[in-house]
Amino acid sequence: MTVLSIDTSNYTLGVALLDGDYVKGEYITNLKKNHSVRVMPAIEQLMKDCDIKPADLSKIVVAKGPGSYTGVRIGVTIAKTLAWTLNIPLVGVSSLEVCAATAGRYFEGVISPLFDARRGQIYTGLYQFDNGHLHTLQEDQLLLSADWAPKLKEQERKILFIGNDLPIHRSIFEEVLGDQAVFAEITEQNPRPSELALIGRDKEGEDIHTFVPNYIRLAEAETNWLKANKEKKEINHD
Repeated sequence: MTVLSIDTSNYTLGVALLDGDYVKGEYITNLKKNHSVRVMPAIEQLMKDCDIKPADLSKIVVAKGPGSYTGVRIGVTIAKTLAWTLNIPLVGVSSLEVCAATAGRYFEGVISPLFDARRGQIYTGLYQFDNGHLHTLQEDQLLLSADWAPKLKEQERKILFIGNDLPIHRSIFEEVLGDQAVFAEITEQNPRPSELALIGRDKEGEDIHTFVPNYIRLAEAETNWLKANKEKKEINHD
């Protein structure tokens, strides 16, 4: 089975090719650049370098969010298009789960991957490896990092934090958790697309037409539009 994985859900752009138990190739950058013009050339170049043709692909695995609204949408749209065109299964995996898998495999504790969501908020969840398998302890959610830290304190065990946005919120976790908090090294922060491929390799394919990203919240522009229209209706009603 040859799996192509795609992750554009945050600044990190990653694509990988997994052939059975062998990682044939992997491409990662962590740049604030337009994923929409870079991801397809990255896929094409990786497949060319690895001597893989589109017809050789068995499954497409995509990071489905949470993360950047635009980034998540780009990755999911491309993944759905490829899966539909090639008539092969499509699998979506939590972007946070991929982040947790990147550095937590041999950590004896629980893992809290995070992405910054602005205004003191983070996208996060709680994961743990058990016998080589990553399990979800708490589903992905959006909340203030100042509210998340006390909840983690109740775990009474080591917590591994991972994610490129960690420096924004690190001081809060250090203050509340002290030695209970463990922070991944900078070389472990980028979510690995090969981990994404591995997670999705054995999962059942999803319905391509009904598959949607997991934004967790509406895009800010959409939220503001809904709020403005609600206020406008209330004014007209009065």
